Amino acid sequence: MKEVDFVVREVETKGMGRIFEDITVGEEIINETMSSVTKEQLVRYAGASGDFNPLHTDDATGKAAGFGGVIAQGMLMMGMAAAAVTNRIPKKSLNNLKVRFVGATRPGDVVKVTGKVTDKRIEDNKGIVSCTLEVADQDDDIKVSGSFEAELPLER
Repeated sequence: MKEVDFVVREVETKGMGRIFEDITVGEEIINETMSSVTKEQLVRYAGASGDFNPLHTDDATGKAAGFGGVIAQGMLMMGMAAAAVTNRIPKKSLNNLKVRFVGATRPGDVVKVTGKVTDKRIEDNKGIVSCTLEVADQDDDIKVSGSFEAELPLER
């Protein structure tokens, strides 16, 4: 069996350190284009996650299931969404992340993650922002929809 090295890339953290008062309802707080999904990525993710469903690694299975070929694992797409969120919001500030898988992602699709602020409030002296979350492809077809909440520091 071939050994596979996984490299964790460092990402530029844009918008980190923003305070609650600087955030506005309706603001697009996340807008990140990720790399294209590849078959190799699906196989590597299968090995890392233990999700060896042939729908993600075998074109014949994907075609037989009506997808025209392999499709990406839902949890891989959720991971990409979470990475885009935590590129903008510190991990320690993220209170929850909820997603629903609504479409299949295929190799070659370019993944775009967006999130908009839908609400902001102060609870127990904490600044809480609620946001929508969407993962779409290059044609703006939604693949994942969801939401997240984060706690941001209040101005002192």
